[in-house]
Amino acid sequence: MSTNFKNQMKEVMSLAWQMVKKNGFTMSEALKTAWANLKLKAEMKNRIVKFYFQKVDGSVREAYGTLCEKLMPAITGTDKRAKNETVQTYYDTEVGEFRCFKKANLLKIA
Repeated sequence: MSTNFKNQMKEVMSLAWQMVKKNGFTMSEALKTAWANLKLKAEMKNRIVKFYFQKVDGSVREAYGTLCEKLMPAITGTDKRAKNETVQTYYDTEVGEFRCFKKANLLKIA
């Protein structure tokens, strides 16, 4: 097995287990959502992606985001904030700012 596949499996399983413990998902739901998050992150590194997630207030948000270096502005300064593994940050191309959403709240990738 390649190390890339092992790293992906480790990331998916740890994210799924986290969703089971913190959000009360079944393992099946958690694995589906974890794989969707992994696919979204990989797609956003290459292009602008349309996806939907549920906001904290319960409404559904349609977002166009990217993590592609060519499509984002240059990041300046140092980031000393603690990393939060439960949220996915992305550059919102409609607003022109960085945004984030809870990984457990990802609904679908368009």
